[in-house]
Amino acid sequence: MAKTGCRVVDFANERLDPMAALDFVSEPGFGGVTMFIGRIRDHNQGRTVTAVSYDLFEALALKVFAEIVERAEQQWGPQLKLYLAHARGRLGIGDLAVVVAAGAPHRDEAFRACRMVIEAIKHAAPIWKQEHYADGDSAWSEGCSLCHNDAATAAAISGSETQSETASTTPPFGSASGHRHREN
Repeated sequence: MAKTGCRVVDFANERLDPMAALDFVSEPGFGGVTMFIGRIRDHNQGRTVTAVSYDLFEALALKVFAEIVERAEQQWGPQLKLYLAHARGRLGIGDLAVVVAAGAPHRDEAFRACRMVIEAIKHAAPIWKQEHYADGDSAWSEGCSLCHNDAATAAAISGSETQSETASTTPPFGSASGHRHREN
């Protein structure tokens, strides 16, 4: 049984399938399964977007995906299952561009692994994005790898965020007294 599923989906022939991702990461002993789905939105930086094209070098992208998965497994242990898929080609508004799913015995590992994986994909994977605008113009995105990375994003990418750091930045949920439910 494979523990990871890393795919590049040619959008001309196939669509990303969130249910396949959920099925892949679900196990009878897993109490935590989480997913991130990235969709094409209709605007960016004040411009009306009509479509987005993604281009990538598949062999290198899959190598980077495997490195990301390896970092996640080192951080959250061998019981973690991950699925990540990214579309290639021209996508319309509302189409799915990326699907990341994580399954683990407990929700904390699943949430944190899913977050780390999507941040790492956005910042490290060799994927180029070209936005197409309503006025007929298009532009290649500079991409997150060129963005300013704050400490929280850097920690999410490396998977180095600790439980105490998470607790100090996460508002308590539960009763009005701030009671926190036990970690599951």
